[in-house]
Amino acid sequence: MSSRRWFHPTISGIEAENLLREKGFDGSFLARLSSSNPGAFTLSVRRGQEVTHIKIQNNGDFFDLYGGEKFATLPELVQYYMENGELKEKNGQVIELKQPLICAEPTTERWFHGNLSGKEAEKLILERGKNGSFLVRESQSKPGDFVLSVRTDDKVTHVMIRWRQDKKYDVGGGEPFDTLSELIEHYKRNPMVETYGTVVHLRQPFNTTRITAGGINERVNQLAKGGFWEEFEYLQQDNRNMFCRIEGYKPENRSKNRYRNILPYDHTRVKLLDVDKSVSGAEYINANYIRLPTDGDLNSMSSSSESLNATGMVASCPACSAAQTQMQCVNCHKLNKTCVQCAVKTSVLPLSNCITCNKKSDTINKHKVYIATQGCLQTTIVDFWNMIWQENTRVIVMTTKEIERNRSKCAKYWPDEGQCRQFGPAKIQCLTENKTNDYTLREFLFSWRDKPERRIYHYHFQVWPDHGVPTDPGCVLNFLQDVNSRQSQLTMTGENPGPICVHCSAGIGRTGTFIVIDMILDQIDRYGLGTEIDIQRTIQMLRSQRSGLVQTEAQYKFVYYAVQHYIQTLVQRKRAEEQSLQVGREYTNIKYTESSSDSQRSPLPSASSSVSLASKNQISVSMNSVNATSNAAESMNHYASTGVGTTSATKSPQMYGTITAAAAAPPPLASKSKQAPLPPMPASVLGGIALTTKASDSSMQQQQQHQQ
Repeated sequence: MSSRRWFHPTISGIEAENLLREKGFDGSFLARLSSSNPGAFTLSVRRGQEVTHIKIQNNGDFFDLYGGEKFATLPELVQYYMENGELKEKNGQVIELKQPLICAEPTTERWFHGNLSGKEAEKLILERGKNGSFLVRESQSKPGDFVLSVRTDDKVTHVMIRWRQDKKYDVGGGEPFDTLSELIEHYKRNPMVETYGTVVHLRQPFNTTRITAGGINERVNQLAKGGFWEEFEYLQQDNRNMFCRIEGYKPENRSKNRYRNILPYDHTRVKLLDVDKSVSGAEYINANYIRLPTDGDLNSMSSSSESLNATGMVASCPACSAAQTQMQCVNCHKLNKTCVQCAVKTSVLPLSNCITCNKKSDTINKHKVYIATQGCLQTTIVDFWNMIWQENTRVIVMTTKEIERNRSKCAKYWPDEGQCRQFGPAKIQCLTENKTNDYTLREFLFSWRDKPERRIYHYHFQVWPDHGVPTDPGCVLNFLQDVNSRQSQLTMTGENPGPICVHCSAGIGRTGTFIVIDMILDQIDRYGLGTEIDIQRTIQMLRSQRSGLVQTEAQYKFVYYAVQHYIQTLVQRKRAEEQSLQVGREYTNIKYTESSSDSQRSPLPSASSSVSLASKNQISVSMNSVNATSNAAESMNHYASTGVGTTSATKSPQMYGTITAAAAAPPPLASKSKQAPLPPMPASVLGGIALTTKASDSSMQQQQQHQQ
């Protein structure tokens, strides 16, 4: 589900402009209530250094821009123009909605679920809540208002919470409160009574795990009070992922498992094809396919106990195992679609099941599939290389040392640099071995049964401590950046690489941590900071494909910290880029006279016309040269003080370490294509799709328009 945190219910036009200039970028936008037309809205968009305002009509039946497409809800309208780019002026120039400017949540309390529909709220509370469980959500029909949803006597009661013009909250004529938290605390002590006499008790909050990506700082602060343990413990108590692992328990396969009870699920396990079929268990390897959810799954992902069938991976059961050779089984009929057991006659998960997104840069691998597996045993090295060849894997990620705490964690399945080794039909030659502070990159030439050689890239992460997790998320983010850049490069050169193979020792703890971080960052890259992410739910989805992924509370917390670090870096990089664009330029600082009211304030169209328009619009202007260098340094110093961790200064240039003042701007993310900023446009109020801005508009017209 997409976030609606771009809606700012309490700000005026002037405040919107200041906010977009201070915290936004070119293409940043927000929606707000109209100050002159009750019930209507205004879309404010930053274009260069100016802000454009667009009227949104709400006639009670639909939302539109006074012409053009009509929509049932405000989010649908905004989403449409974000995706289709059909918002244009009369001269044909496109008004791009690139990045929503996120509004602070009205509360940091975890009972606030944001943009959740009434039906979703009912399903959540009835499935997982108790009588007295409650949550607060945004009103779908009245943007700016909220709804209190409470389970009472096995049904759900919805109570409208109004946001008043005096910036207070009430439940429709009741006592007003300054904050949502105060309102909830009051009605926890003083239960409401429905019209029909039912007493509405607020006994226990129903907490969400879904958050807006841009609001991760507040959520991490809340979870630090004990919420991490609570969220992780729910995962540990969840028994819905008890899927079949029949193959791993078979006597002929037991010796192939590094740990007796850490076995692959049957419905997602990799099956080896190039084996002697007469040997029982020859096709078995302790490995599972892990894939990203589809776009639809991401949009429906929530903190509920919805069926994990949404992942496209269904539970294997005796009935399904018996029907494996048939085209339809019990799960197929239940889902009204072909399950994985029936769809995958061989071991290869069809790429048609994998995520594709037109928004994603072409440099990003569109078919994001992983193989999660255990560290090799001496007796499974041949099987491992058999799998690598079969799946056309070109990138291997190893997240453990060979020996840790005097225990073997993974048999060495590669030769030393410059050497060549034969493992059964597999011939491996190590061409190079390059070490960084955090990992070693090896390049192999690999052939199977004397077939043409393939180049394999082995990323061996070596700074994960024996106990706990790394203190610096930046080193993991840099590592993942390099891994993904390699996979993308192989895709661009036509290699068509298969799944990225990730393993530690058991193939669940560190392996799961790396994969879930990569999945969440991929979602943020695709949809921006306005997207809603759910780390608990993502791990839950992963665990439906391989048992026990992300093993400890420390690993669970580390996922949050890594995502937080990534988002902070992303924001600081954008700010540093904007600062670098200001070098050598002069900008206009606008000051309004005391006689000019808020509704009459209109910023100058451009610095060149400031003299002639100053008296006309009662605006006095001072021209100041902006010292971009000092501003950039200030921004970087702020980042250095807020980063989760730092990396060593001796490293090669990386993205996620401490930014120094010597750098004009951090290097761009590989997954982002840099776009040149649009030329500055005069701030104006636009009333529809066919829009125009006239320099000769009268002062009266400008003042009336600016009230929006």
